[in-house]
Order: sequence, then structure tokens, then C-alpha cells
Amino acid sequence: MIEWFTTVQVVVACAAGVLCLVLGLAGRVPGDVSMGAVALVELLLVVQLVIAIVAPLVGNPPTGSLAEFYIYLISALILPLAGGFWALVERSRWSTVILGGVCLAIAVMVYRMGQIWFVQGA
Repeated sequence: MIEWFTTVQVVVACAAGVLCLVLGLAGRVPGDVSMGAVALVELLLVVQLVIAIVAPLVGNPPTGSLAEFYIYLISALILPLAGGFWALVERSRWSTVILGGVCLAIAVMVYRMGQIWFVQGA
């Protein structure tokens, strides 16, 4: 179940990143669609945080470095908030491009978190 959710997170973050990049390069300022995509990524990250807290309690400990996992998780939680705040303040098409880059960076971090949790111990 957690592996499936991690895959969904990576796909959503990639889709949000591509959407934001396309809108930004098309000259669109951050609007409801790009901010909504980033908000969805942030919501999935909050769910990931809850899963990361609960999973060891139910017998599914990470197989990799727990410190690295939580560093990625904290970074992934901070990036969309900072990028979203900056995009709302600056309101230019480059804000949307930055949001796209943030979402793609989060996709990479979530993929790495999935590797730490499942693949390294296998």
C-alpha cells in the first residue's frame, strides 16, 4: 500500500511539475491551476509524513537510513510552502517555472524516500 502511494506521489509531483513548467514557459503567472497542483503535492507529502510516523509502529520499519529519509521528507515539506509563498508574492511567469522545478525536485526526493523505505533492504 505504501509503495503504491509513493508511486502515486512521484507521478503527481512530476505531472504538477510539468504542468507548472508548461504554464510558466507559456507566459502564465501562477494561477489557480498551478497553485492547486502544488497544494496537491503538499497534501500528499503531509500524508507521507503520517505514514512515515505510523509505519514503524505497525511493523514496517525503513530499510535504509532513517536520518536521510527524514531529511528528504522535511525538505519536501518545506520546498512547496516556500515556493508557493514566493510565487504568491512575486506573481510572475517565472514563479510558475520555479513551482515546476520545486515539484520535480520533490518527485526525485519522494522516489529516493521510496528506495530508502523498500528497496535498500531487499
